[in-house]
Amino acid sequence: MSDLKSNHERSLIGLSLGALGVVYGDIGTSPLYAFRECFTGHSTLPVSTDSVLGVLSLIVWSLILVISVKYAFYILRADNRGEGGVLSLMSLAAPGKHTGKERSLRFFVLIGLFGGALLYGDGMLTPVITVLSAVEGLKIVAPNLENLVVPITITILIFIFMAQRWGTARIGAVFGPIMILWFFSLGLLGLMSVVKNPAVLEAINPWLGVKFLFENGKHALPVLGSVFLVVTGGEALYADMGHFGRKPIQWAWYFVAFPGLILNYFGQGALVLADPETIQNPFYLLAPRGVLFGLVGLATMASIIASQALISGVFSMTRQALQMGYVPRMQIVHTSASEIGQIYIPFINWVLLASTIYLVLTFQSSTNLAGAYGIAVAATMVITTILAGQVSRRIWGWSSLASFSVMAFFLIFDLLFLGANFVKIADGGWFPITVAIVIFTLMTTWKKGRRILAITLKKRSPSYEDFIESTLAEKPHRVAGTAVFMAGDPESAPPALVRNLRHNKILHERIVLLTVLSDEIPFVATKSRVTISSYKAGFFKVVAHFGFQETPSIGEVVKSCKPLGLDIDIPNTTFFLGRETILATKRIPGMALWREKLFSIMSKNAQGATSFFQIPAEQVVEIGAQVEI
Repeated sequence: MSDLKSNHERSLIGLSLGALGVVYGDIGTSPLYAFRECFTGHSTLPVSTDSVLGVLSLIVWSLILVISVKYAFYILRADNRGEGGVLSLMSLAAPGKHTGKERSLRFFVLIGLFGGALLYGDGMLTPVITVLSAVEGLKIVAPNLENLVVPITITILIFIFMAQRWGTARIGAVFGPIMILWFFSLGLLGLMSVVKNPAVLEAINPWLGVKFLFENGKHALPVLGSVFLVVTGGEALYADMGHFGRKPIQWAWYFVAFPGLILNYFGQGALVLADPETIQNPFYLLAPRGVLFGLVGLATMASIIASQALISGVFSMTRQALQMGYVPRMQIVHTSASEIGQIYIPFINWVLLASTIYLVLTFQSSTNLAGAYGIAVAATMVITTILAGQVSRRIWGWSSLASFSVMAFFLIFDLLFLGANFVKIADGGWFPITVAIVIFTLMTTWKKGRRILAITLKKRSPSYEDFIESTLAEKPHRVAGTAVFMAGDPESAPPALVRNLRHNKILHERIVLLTVLSDEIPFVATKSRVTISSYKAGFFKVVAHFGFQETPSIGEVVKSCKPLGLDIDIPNTTFFLGRETILATKRIPGMALWREKLFSIMSKNAQGATSFFQIPAEQVVEIGAQVEI
């Protein structure tokens, strides 16, 4: 028993170390810029004892209430079979097809999708602001190198995105130790400063923060927007739960990340109280001159890790959205043979790289970029709270009063931060909102377009059973071998099957209708992977199920069919795929003409089923058709 307990503890420690390396990279680099921005960003706040203590009080209690209580204690309970993230939470809050009595759940679907769309803007901004903030340390170490900050930042960003194709499997093991060193350095630098001016610890009193807000009125709003920067990255606690589990993430926060962050913020406050001039860059000025070069290097490594965590999160969410039917098929590369979560999506990677370079060249400094950063995260946090409130009522069985009360409590803080960030719209906040609106439009257009296309095709196709009966009555010529016809609807004969018989006048001796469905769960058990229906005269129907964290594979489907009595020999099988060319019209049902044209473009540029489902290309026959929607 003691050996089992020891192994469990070692596993928990190992996972907690891994969580430090991935989950806390973003929030862990906030001390580089967050406290400074409260005074030098878009606010005109004077540096005084009252303002420093008031801001510190807001920072401390934001970390306690938003991260320690809301995310680490409350939101982490909402696991979808071990997985987290806003789309996973959405599927818990609003499962099903959302028709009839379920139509009211569509609200949760829409805000969940918008929350997912906001992550793309965050994924563009986080690498830029973290790397820029780290490299800006050169201004302190060697002021003559200030002109190199932007070129060095762009070079590092290019390196980060170029390295994505190799995955994080090899370098992931060193992320945890680096972040341990980072948080230790944060805490040590802060503690050294606090010892010199312990009066700063008065900021633990929450009344100082409340007093600051009341005394400064509307002038406190931009400051509150900068205070919010200390909790950006908090959503990663929930998004990465599937990689590490709830306990390791909680342990890493409560025992390492949280103490290091609190001590560093107190240390920066103590430094500024002693010398108001240090507010220009209190993080780096905490350090003795002799270790500045090393600190800049460590900060740069920490910023790379923070960037990696967000980029991986965008890849993971894109796959979830793809499996749920909200984005077109695109190439997904698995970069690890053992870790299913380690993937690389080339198209998304290059879009993120182009966006980050644009942001660096446009904003030039972390201070200028701080106006754009935060609003996407604040909006995501509001959405997460609303979805979690629905989950607490629907899944956990809480009463409506209890669910609403807890949700309302957290929404007070979320909405305050969101309102504070809205004042930054003109200063760059428009960027992540614009990105989110574009992504949301693309996702909803693709989902609705696929539904309209399915309805249109269903009207033109007989049921599979009726097709079998009419085919057997006509007695077409049968040839040796197996033909697999991919179909979106398991009940209808796919157009490729109907057209093949109409034009070629032959059928294979075995006809398999294959439908691949995505379930609203992260993973599907192997025993539940496929269901097989057998009909007379060699006709079969196979329905394969995959979770939103899985990438469908024909090889996996075939492997699951064999124990159930259907042995498909891939080298002797022909796969028939339909390829529809979408024609935008004003027909009903339909969408606005511009959305239909957008859907047509997306459909044309989607990855082909052959490569997406990993079907041997030499055994594929594609049959095209034009479809008006």
